[in-house]
Amino acid sequence: MQTLPDTLCYLNGEYGPLRDTKVSVLDRGFIFGDGIYEVVPAYEGKLFRFDEHLARLNRSLTKLRIANPHTREEWLERCHTLLAALAAKGANGGDGDQLIYIQITRGVALRDHVMPANVAPTVFMMCSLMKPATPEQRHAGVACITARDFRWERGDIKSISLLGNVLARQMSADKGATETIMFRDGFLTEAAASNVWVVHEGALLGPPKSEHVLEGIRYELIRELCEEVGIAHNLRPIAEADVLSADELLLSSATKEILPVTSLDGEPVGHGALHGKPGPVYARLFEAYQRAKATQSI
Repeated sequence: MQTLPDTLCYLNGEYGPLRDTKVSVLDRGFIFGDGIYEVVPAYEGKLFRFDEHLARLNRSLTKLRIANPHTREEWLERCHTLLAALAAKGANGGDGDQLIYIQITRGVALRDHVMPANVAPTVFMMCSLMKPATPEQRHAGVACITARDFRWERGDIKSISLLGNVLARQMSADKGATETIMFRDGFLTEAAASNVWVVHEGALLGPPKSEHVLEGIRYELIRELCEEVGIAHNLRPIAEADVLSADELLLSSATKEILPVTSLDGEPVGHGALHGKPGPVYARLFEAYQRAKATQSI
């Protein structure tokens, strides 16, 4: 059995060791997957785009009819407490890059599909080390595969019901790839645990916001970075053929930041000198992302 760490976590108003923290078997998160989550990156102990993450947490809670149990200041205090506790253990390996995981479920109630009234939500938080992309992945890019998007219709909710994403990600893991890029009715949605971006003729394209796509925090950030460095940016429906013929493909997520895809279904991405290599749009956005990390953390 895997040994759980004793790092500090938070559950319903109390801090304690992660390995000893327990929730009820009747928690609706356990029974139904009735809850949402958020993952906030931190660099050198400072939370990156915290308010944007909190805004998305609020959007997901509203769609599930769960009241936000804490104020911004309370969330911030709890995040910083967990970050400080992990840093104090000397576990940061010198770089200090961490992730705060927040999960809110509807709470504990007897099993019934109908949403119970007057139930206190379960709030769980933990902090862990970030596992960033390796220098080799940034230098050479990563491999991805494609698949039909077989997940449920509400991808816009950051739900803890992630079985579809788990199955999709395992498909790529089984083939030694980094991600599974998915299509619904012939159009790009997202990857199992990342947003996907397509470069055509120097412009960056992304799928439009919809119920089929989780609006990643990097959606707005990448728009800002494109504006900063002079890259054309557009959200529009992207056909599968446009993905397969892209000049560059990029992934974005809290841990990947921005990552180049250089192989798709075993075929090199790109054309000419960039065939199977990271491209210039990736390079400019990655540099801009590093600048943003230094100015948008609290």
